[in-house]
Amino acid sequence: MIWGAIAGGFAGTLVLTTVLRAASEMSLTRTDLPFLLGTAFTSDRKRAKALGYLLHFVIGQLFAFGYLGLFVAIGRSGWVLGAVFGLAHGLFSITALVNVLLPVVHPRMGSTYTAAGSSPLIEPPGFLMRNYGARTPQIALAAHIAYGALVGGFVALASSTVS
Repeated sequence: MIWGAIAGGFAGTLVLTTVLRAASEMSLTRTDLPFLLGTAFTSDRKRAKALGYLLHFVIGQLFAFGYLGLFVAIGRSGWVLGAVFGLAHGLFSITALVNVLLPVVHPRMGSTYTAAGSSPLIEPPGFLMRNYGARTPQIALAAHIAYGALVGGFVALASSTVS
């Protein structure tokens, strides 16, 4: 099962990151999660992207282990259940995580309390991350649903082969 979570976490994070990057390149959103993560640790834009991609994959693995824990606790896994977890994960991400929690701890992100004289490196995402584009919520949710489906599917496949 654990190898299913590792493989699913890697594949899911790869798909999630690729969908968000492609949507950004097609001007559907301005979201750049690796950049958001990386700039929490460095103001150097190039290093921030590289560090952000590494952090995003590490966080993707951690979430996959969280999903695995939920699958074990309820005694089942699969693509559909993973997609449901992905929807919940996505909703949490675009509401509480990125909108409320990240601006509190991110040293380079602006907020409603940012003074006019300061110049933050990152614009705050706003509710549902809509400051990054009107389509951002739908794209982020779709990407997280795909992530969850892949994690759930890989865990189910690994569970069925270890009998």
